[in-house]
Amino acid sequence: MGAYLGDDEDNDVLLPNKYLTPEMDIDEKVKVFLYKDSEDRIVATTETPLIQLNEFKYLKVKEVTAFGAFLDWGLEKDLLVPFKEQRLKLEEDRYYLVTLRIDEATDRLFASTRINRFLDLCIDEEYLTKESDILICETTDLGVAVIVDGIYKGIIYHNDVNRVLRKGEHYTGFVYNLREDGKVDVRLERGDVQRFDEAAERLLGILQSRKTLYLTDKSDPDVIREQVSMSKKMFKQAIGKLYKARLIKLTESTIELI
Repeated sequence: MGAYLGDDEDNDVLLPNKYLTPEMDIDEKVKVFLYKDSEDRIVATTETPLIQLNEFKYLKVKEVTAFGAFLDWGLEKDLLVPFKEQRLKLEEDRYYLVTLRIDEATDRLFASTRINRFLDLCIDEEYLTKESDILICETTDLGVAVIVDGIYKGIIYHNDVNRVLRKGEHYTGFVYNLREDGKVDVRLERGDVQRFDEAAERLLGILQSRKTLYLTDKSDPDVIREQVSMSKKMFKQAIGKLYKARLIKLTESTIELI
């Protein structure tokens, strides 16, 4: 039937004959992917799937049946998207953004288009200006929706898009603002990050999403900290740099993005 593989915990799994090569011998190590076959047995394959556990990818629907939609993910057995995991009705021969997950009760892999359920809200300020992996998703009224490092939901605003971005492609990008709703604002180039320090960059990002801040350099320090998460001293320095660059307008009660 093939070769039995074992791990350090004495678990055995079958690698079928069709995946064996002449150089595979007893005590040799081999890299494999594990999944359940059509008879619900855990088997190994040396083929590389198009998506790994917990990843997000655009995959093509091969067939829609009474059980759900089946995706081409590069393996012999197609990947199921159960109806309950479909955010919208899936159609054959079209590509959809999915994530690969495992049903802990059955040890079965499944795909889901309910992407938001598997994304976290970002509260980690260390992400600001950090180099990250950016997956391009749908275009919205505000810009291009993205997934950052396979963890966070973000957006690239239309005025920051200077090239053709295709769904499913990966780019290196930079988070420059953490929004109150836990989503992040992203750019594909450092741009202003090179011209401004972190505080000015963060304030610019907040203004790009809100347009107007009801703050001034005379505002209470606690109010400033609550609205923009920085000290009054840092806030005044950021205002000065953005004003000098002619990116903001100051009034008696507001700061406005030009």
